[in-house]
Amino acid sequence: MTPPAAASAAAIRTDDQTTDPTAAGAAAADLQAPAPTGLPGSGDDDPDERTAADDPAAPGRTHSATPSSATGSSSSGSSAAGARFTRPGGMFSSLRVRNYRYFFAGQVVSNTGTWMQRIAQDWLVLSLTGSPLAVGITTAMQFLPMLLLGLFGGVLADRMPKRRLLIYTQGTMGLLAAGLAALTFGGVVTPYYVYAFALLLGLVTVVDNPTRQAFVSEMVGPKDLANAVSLNAANFQTARLVGPAVAGLLIAAVGSGWAFAVNALSFVAVIGGLLAMRESELRPTEPIAREKGQLREGLRYVKERPELLWPMVLAGFIGTFGFNFPTLLSGFAYDTFKVGAGQYGLLNTAMAVGSLTGALLAARRGVPRLRRLVGAALAFGALEVVAAFAPDYWTFAVLLMLVGVFGLSFNTSVNASLQLATDPAMRGRVMGLLVLVFTGGTPIGAPIVGWVTASYGPRLGLLACGLVSALAAGVVGLVLARSADLRVRFDLHPGRGGRVVAFVPRAVATAKSGLAPAC
Repeated sequence: MTPPAAASAAAIRTDDQTTDPTAAGAAAADLQAPAPTGLPGSGDDDPDERTAADDPAAPGRTHSATPSSATGSSSSGSSAAGARFTRPGGMFSSLRVRNYRYFFAGQVVSNTGTWMQRIAQDWLVLSLTGSPLAVGITTAMQFLPMLLLGLFGGVLADRMPKRRLLIYTQGTMGLLAAGLAALTFGGVVTPYYVYAFALLLGLVTVVDNPTRQAFVSEMVGPKDLANAVSLNAANFQTARLVGPAVAGLLIAAVGSGWAFAVNALSFVAVIGGLLAMRESELRPTEPIAREKGQLREGLRYVKERPELLWPMVLAGFIGTFGFNFPTLLSGFAYDTFKVGAGQYGLLNTAMAVGSLTGALLAARRGVPRLRRLVGAALAFGALEVVAAFAPDYWTFAVLLMLVGVFGLSFNTSVNASLQLATDPAMRGRVMGLLVLVFTGGTPIGAPIVGWVTASYGPRLGLLACGLVSALAAGVVGLVLARSADLRVRFDLHPGRGGRVVAFVPRAVATAKSGLAPAC
């Protein structure tokens, strides 16, 4: 097994082009220790130049979920991520897989309906109460089950066939949307009904989210996994472009109930796509047997791997504080800029444009790197700080596009990097933990941000969210560098092909320690 420091060093690029041969040779020897196979950043520096190897998840082959694979042995690391990675086959390479095309098409329709319901739900609560705090409570109710039960959803995803489980969860979500539509059409809906339906939706999401994310690898395999994760995000953001705009028009014309009804119908598409898949072309992971201690086993698995642990820590801070846009944007629309439902929907659309751009850029990059992940989180927080001081509505909308680019880049990077570094038998639990830390913190962050927004205004609320996100990114970046025995090198005159900021081994710093006290 690779020592944690070596694994982290493999995950963070080291590009010192000015070292002397002795120091460079020593550093290279340290960094060439065998990293967990499939770890983003292991092996060759450029993911586009990695060589292909046999895919252990070939069509028709089932991964074994043996105890040894769950403990992260070297052999299981090979099956986890499919050895090496090929050159990315293009921005839409994973769409060559028939089953994934069906999944992708169904998600386009369903995600559009989901965004329509999200906008309608927030606006309905705001119109019933006039309080951004109530919107925050609604969001908290939807994500509270993830905070309490998120890890159990990941265990269930590992225990059951994922395709069948998704059919059940998606059908239940459709029924919940239909119920909320009926209450709204009947004129009896109250904030408390909305809270209740948000809570029920959250309970289903506990199982649906980690299952859906882990199922991607069963459709496309490790070679196209990073591309498929990015395209899923692009899919979601494309729906985000259409959904809020349509929801704004429906709310203004006929009320929120129709947005809920359309969402209920949209689940027919995704369930139809799942049923139409060819089971023989899937790469199913064998469900694990029900045993005691599987939840603790998943936590221990992540704790022992810095390349999993620290991205999750950062995702927790970003998800808890940085992604509180339902609360913040409704406050900016309702209080700061005093615009209606249509303009509120356009703010979400503006952010979706940036997010879609970020997703497509991520699809072209191939395998993500930890330094890109940390850099995207840092830029995301900094842009939120700048957006908090936007002087008018349109400036704010433009800044939201940039926030969307880096927010989505972080989202896809952390998702793909964790899946590629995880054994298939543990993938449901790891993704369940990611969903827990990324969205489960919302019940904590949303009421806090809602209270700050209601008490001191949306600008201060967004400022606080940006500062927390940027600070967390900086701290996690330094911890990763230190755990990998790296240092940050600044070079104001890097020369051709050099970098102004780069991570380099500390052995180089020792060899050139003469300038260290002055730096």
